[in-house]
Amino acid sequence: MAKKKKDIWFWVLLCIVVMAGAGTWWMYWSSFKLSELTYIYIDADDTVDSIAQKVEKQTKPESMRVFHLFAGLLNLKDHIRTGRYEVSSDLTMLNLIRNIRNHNEKPIMLVVPSTRTMEAMAGKLANQLMVDSVSIAQYLANEAHITALGYTRESLPGLFIPNTYEVYWDVSIEKLMERMQKENERFWNQERTAKLKEVSQYAGEEMTKEKVITLASIVDSETANDAEKPTVAALYMNRLRKQMALQSDPTVIYAIGDFSIRRVLHEHLKVESPYNTYQNLGLPPGPIRVPSIAGIDAVLNHDKNDYIYMCAKEDFSGTHNYAVSYGEHLRNAAKYTHALNQRGILR
Repeated sequence: MAKKKKDIWFWVLLCIVVMAGAGTWWMYWSSFKLSELTYIYIDADDTVDSIAQKVEKQTKPESMRVFHLFAGLLNLKDHIRTGRYEVSSDLTMLNLIRNIRNHNEKPIMLVVPSTRTMEAMAGKLANQLMVDSVSIAQYLANEAHITALGYTRESLPGLFIPNTYEVYWDVSIEKLMERMQKENERFWNQERTAKLKEVSQYAGEEMTKEKVITLASIVDSETANDAEKPTVAALYMNRLRKQMALQSDPTVIYAIGDFSIRRVLHEHLKVESPYNTYQNLGLPPGPIRVPSIAGIDAVLNHDKNDYIYMCAKEDFSGTHNYAVSYGEHLRNAAKYTHALNQRGILR
């Protein structure tokens, strides 16, 4: 009889141990029902409750009880870290909470675009980062910040090299701008810097890095066709060398500030602005947009030609007809004007 009681107690204890082990295993290894990687974005104003809502909504967890258990045990409420946190099907709830607590976030691939204005740049960056566009715009408009970066308000677009960069989603504006400075320095390597001398000889004046960036911004504004950009760059440097006004329509549009203009009229050419290259000789005081890498390299690796004039092709292909003589240019312009009129493009 005593042996039978011992056997019963043995099996009872074994069941308790198995159940406790299973419970511990379930709590520790409780994971997510996901078919692909998912990311939880935690903002500065998030709480344990709001994080729980994001986790439940986005990751399909096996149990939210486990989240609240470990969030309490690890005192998550006092260690919430902003960031972008990766969640996969083989990640445990415990490890997710540990990642948040330890700020073990995953970076994003930030696309820095070629934009017309700093306000547009602020918006494009903010769409990809935790920081809001107003804060970025205010930072980029602050004279003290601009000076600290080594730029002026006019030259600031040259800070950004359009490309894709790995950064953290919750990067601060200060750290982001430091990164942009480093990427700019990396871009302007010895090979590119060495080409400034030859470019200066072709243009007939010293072409600093800042001037190359400004010219590249005009080239980019004239054509989106990368193959055509070295030709356009040479044309404008031909004008610089001959001390002719650049007469670039995009600089007039920039001076007016109305980027919806598709047809530059004589009345537009009268705008009073240092950016109006119909009224002022030489390059404008700064870039008229953030130039692309293709635009900058087109200036540094420009064609050698005798073109002085260019006019958009009448087929609206985005490319141009080029001319050496004014008479030839007038014929090209007439064809394009006729095409505009046929399409009813008045401005």
